[in-house]
Formats: sequence, C-alpha cells, structure tokens
Amino acid sequence: MADPKGFLNHGREVAKSRPVDVRLKDWNEVYVPGSLLPIIGKQAGRCMDCGIPFCHNGCPLGNLIPEWNDYAYRGDWTAASERLHATNNFPEFTGRLCPAPCESACVLGINQPPVTIKNVEVSIIDKAWETGDVAPQAPERLSGKTVAVVGSGPAGLAAAQQLTRAGHTVAVYERADRIGGLLRYGIPEFKMEKRHINRRIEQMRAEGTRFRTGVEIGRDLKATDLRKRYDAVVIAAGATTARDLPVPGRELTGVYQAMEYLPLSNKVQEGDYVTAPVSAAGKHVVVIGGGDTGADCVGTAHRQGAASVTQLEIMPRPGDERNAVSQPWPTFPMLYKVTSAHEEGGERVYSVNTTHFEGDEDGNVQWLHLVEVEFVDGKLTRKPGTERKIPAQLVTLAMGFTGTDRENGLVDQFALDLDERGNIARDADFQTNVPGVFVAGDAGRGQSLIVWAIAEGRSAARGVDRFLTGASELPAPIRPTDRSLMV
Repeated sequence: MADPKGFLNHGREVAKSRPVDVRLKDWNEVYVPGSLLPIIGKQAGRCMDCGIPFCHNGCPLGNLIPEWNDYAYRGDWTAASERLHATNNFPEFTGRLCPAPCESACVLGINQPPVTIKNVEVSIIDKAWETGDVAPQAPERLSGKTVAVVGSGPAGLAAAQQLTRAGHTVAVYERADRIGGLLRYGIPEFKMEKRHINRRIEQMRAEGTRFRTGVEIGRDLKATDLRKRYDAVVIAAGATTARDLPVPGRELTGVYQAMEYLPLSNKVQEGDYVTAPVSAAGKHVVVIGGGDTGADCVGTAHRQGAASVTQLEIMPRPGDERNAVSQPWPTFPMLYKVTSAHEEGGERVYSVNTTHFEGDEDGNVQWLHLVEVEFVDGKLTRKPGTERKIPAQLVTLAMGFTGTDRENGLVDQFALDLDERGNIARDADFQTNVPGVFVAGDAGRGQSLIVWAIAEGRSAARGVDRFLTGASELPAPIRPTDRSLMV
C-alpha cells in the first residue's frame, strides 16, 4: 500500500482554483496550473489499500485505483500512467469531467472525506504527457477488416482506439466540423481546454485511426451505404435529442436549448467567431435545469458578461450530506453541489416550475413566469399563490436528453430496434438487431456519464473484434445491462 498511516495523518486537500475575478476574464481552466503536484503524493498516500476496493465498483471502467495511488505516492509516474491507461483510454477527460462515483464508493468515505481519486488521476496523466509517457500504440499487423464509427464523443473515440490497436482499419464519422462530439462543443473551455482533445486525436491519427468530419450518417451518407463499405459499424452518436419545454412563449427569440447556446461560445475559442452569435452580454439570463449542463450555461453566461444569472430546478434542494438510510455508502449520493460556475455568482432556485414566457412587441423574451411546486402523495403539485415572474432576456433549456437523433434517418435506414426507453437495443456483445452493427454510449444506454461512455466504447470494441475475428483479447469492463451503483 502507499502510506499505512496516510489517511490518519493527512486530511483531504483538493486542487486550488484561480480567483473568481481573474478566471472570469478568460476561458482557461479554473484550476491553478501546477497546484496539484506538490500535494498529490500525500493525497495518494491516503488510499487505504482496503482489501476490497469498492472504488473499482463505483467506476464502470474498473480503474485500478489503489495501484496507481501507490505509484503516485512513490513518485513512479511512468508506472502510474501504465496502470491508469490499462483501463482508461482518456484519463485526462475523466479526470476533469467525471463526477467521480469512485470517490463516493471509497471505503475511507464511510467516516472521513474520501481519497481525492479524481485529482490523483488528472495529476498522473498530465505528468505523463509532460514526460512523454503517452505515445502512439500502432498495431503490429493489420487484420484486413474495416470498421466505421459513427460519432466522435468519448464512446466513439474509445471504441475507435481499441479497434485500431487491435489491427482493424477504423474510420470515425462526425457530423460536426471538428472531432470530439460533446467533448468539443458541449463542454466549456473553462472545464476542459480543447488542447487535451487535440493531442489525443493526433495520437489516434498516428496509430492509424482515420477521421471524417462534416459527414452526417443518414443525411450526407445513407446508413445502408455505410454498412456496405465496412465490415462492421459502431453507432456512438449519443443521445442528442434535447428535452423541450412546451409552454406558452417557447417560440420567443431568446429561448434556446443549451446545446444551441454552448457550442457557439466554444466556436469563439476555436476562432470561428469574434463574439458568440447568441451571447449573454448585458442580459438577465435564466438557466432551466439544475444539472451539469445547466452549470455549464451558468459559467458561460458569467464569462460573457451577463447582468444576472438565475438557475431554476424543479426538484427540491438536495442535502449537504449523505443520507445513510436513503443513500447509503457506497452508492452515488445526490448531494448539493457547488461547481466552479456556482462559485462565480448567480442565484439558484429550487422547487419551481416554469408556466410561460412573456415577450416584448418585437417577439423577444423578457420575462419568465414561474410557480413554486411541492410533492403531494408522490405527485408534483403547484403551490397556490406562489406565482411570480423574473426578468429573462436569454433563457437556456438544460433539462437533459431523451434519446438519439431520429430525424437524420440513421435509425430508420438501418431498421434498428429500440428498447422500451427509446434507446437503440443491443445484445450482450453490444450488437444491434442488424448483424455487424453495434451501438455504444448514450445511443444505447441513454444519457449518462463520461466514464460509462468510455466503458461502453471499450466493451463494444470487444464485441466488434469477436464478430470480425471469432475471438478477442480486448477488455470489456461492463455489460449493456450494467447500471450505476445507486439506490
């Protein structure tokens, strides 16, 4: 183990953030560069080597957390990187974006603050890039088989990298103009700078993966034609159909889906625009939805110079501490979170429901009308006399996603079966009802976390490899039916 008394001698210490007034002036990541390395050895040393590492179960990738904690504690960064990459293709993504269910399952977390697993992870991978421990892993020989991957989010990239390293010729199709999916255009720069994606893409190119941007399967290229060109297809198109809010005034200018708003600010950082075509500058902004995407909208609005930012959530405010009865360890608890975006200002309002929008004579949204709600006999009920309105000149809808895109024709052209939740159905090998067509990530699982996407991509790659060659040595960390460690 690392330090036998580490968890007794050292408390939890996390990465330091740059001052709010400083970081709001740019789009760089919020953390102080280099602040983790001086403390990460002691933090890794808090790992208990607990015998039964429940952190493995909390993480769908099955990350070998005690092992790379030990190496990080000892300063053996090369070994730590090798152990980290043994289960995770892109730890720099998860180390920045994952909500860390592994930490919720940490045995130390039963009665103490858990190990800073996420911070250790990102320290290891950042050090690995710095020292050159991350290098292309080209296959020794080619199989002669070809695979198309539809979608370049974390599931698609993980599947593509695994299959390329197995010797197959892989082409990734992305309908956007750049590779990365929601990592590229759904995650703001202040949460993950896109240089992290760019260097992984270059690694994958060097390994032999090919990329095709600006090609939407179903529209630009028929799904049936794609199937004829390749020996196998992996659909990793995500669950991009956003949940809408069908209330009066929804058609007013200024009411946008989060994924209509967020990509524009990312395109500014890419140099496509000088200023975002839809900007919060000088406006009263309302974000509907209390999750991570909503928080991304909050942080983006702050940096664009919003006059005010209000985030609405229909559910009650979560508790500050784990409820041992309703959310026992090692499940992932639903707790009140203060993200970096919330540290920067704005108001959060819980237990409210939007009734309608009100606009000016030119059709621009000006006010949002809401009412307080409560649960009565398990049903959400409006509280009489609590109606009010708040200023809203820009509204973003961040209420989650309902499934994969059906409008582009991909699902219907392949004649894919759907499950009871509207996701693409698959068997134990992640294969759909169409032989040779597989599905990974949110398109098959529904909206989920980045660690689940990467785990699905790796597992689907094994299914594809077995389909093409009859056997596979690729790892499959999860089954399609596996679910998060939650009550």
